[in-house]
Amino acid sequence: MVGAPPGKLAEPLDVVFTAKLDGTEQRYVVMLPESFERSKTHTALIALHGHGSDRWQFVKQTRGECQAARDAAAKHGLVFVSPDYRASTSWMGPAAEADVLQIIDELRANYGVDRVIISGGSMGGTSALAFAALHPDKVAGVVSLNGTANLVEYPNFSDAITKSYGGTKQDRPEVYQSRSAELHADKLTMPIAITTGGRDQAVPPESCLRLVEKLRKLDRPVHLIHRPEGGHATNHADSLAAFEFVIGKLR
Repeated sequence: MVGAPPGKLAEPLDVVFTAKLDGTEQRYVVMLPESFERSKTHTALIALHGHGSDRWQFVKQTRGECQAARDAAAKHGLVFVSPDYRASTSWMGPAAEADVLQIIDELRANYGVDRVIISGGSMGGTSALAFAALHPDKVAGVVSLNGTANLVEYPNFSDAITKSYGGTKQDRPEVYQSRSAELHADKLTMPIAITTGGRDQAVPPESCLRLVEKLRKLDRPVHLIHRPEGGHATNHADSLAAFEFVIGKLR
């Protein structure tokens, strides 16, 4: 529950489930807060890993983005969840989207989760924005660290994205458009925090900067941390500030 006293996260539970979409075995990790009580409702923080990684990135790595996500969850008593969401080259394609929806249903049933903050770094930051654009009714807040908000124009990792999306931008334009948060700013009414680096070549910041401007014009609760000299990473302090903004808005 947001606002719970500071505490710790329990040891990770590696959860196996059968995907309703295609019957495959999929996984996500859950770390319960020290303050967890089954009789109460809870907020979940879902952390989506970057390209080339898996569910363990945000559970084990000490890099700024990952440590900050765990620290925020522990401090505020959130159920911390890190899914594979079709693992290393997901980019929140249709299969990953279906898995995350199924995971949210399981969190509601098994842990009394009534609100979800979705977050991630790089591919995960992109996917967090994409999922919020696809399912704004399922998302209470978004933290996007070094992601893109426009997959229609995004030029990198094209082979992986084509495979995940079931075709190229020309083959499946609706899949790319529906996952481009910049094109759906009107749907994004929840608190959103975004971090970007001006020198980020892996995931350039321009689309997220445009999205922030659109959200500000709509008078939405949005917080931008843009480092003009920054690259494709967000340090612990900035990452934690992003999480604190969103969590604070939900108190």
